[in-house]
Amino acid sequence: MSKPQDRTIYQTPNGWANKRNGAGRPEGVYSTQKEAIDTARQNLKNSGGGEMTIQGKDGRFREKDTVPPGNDPCPPKDKQ
Repeated sequence: MSKPQDRTIYQTPNGWANKRNGAGRPEGVYSTQKEAIDTARQNLKNSGGGEMTIQGKDGRFREKDTVPPGNDPCPPKDKQ
């Protein structure tokens, strides 16, 4: 289940979008994917953590990351 502060990074014709899940439009559009990811990570840290989902250029989901202090549903084996 997605929380309101969770974010999705995806490519648009104008650049890479950082969109809060459930929002009507992106919070920002950046020239590189790295800029969008860094900004989304900072937004999540400021709002208490959550999930960040990243789409590749082909539109397929390629990565999902939990930003602390969010609750990771599948923590790494060495962190349990």
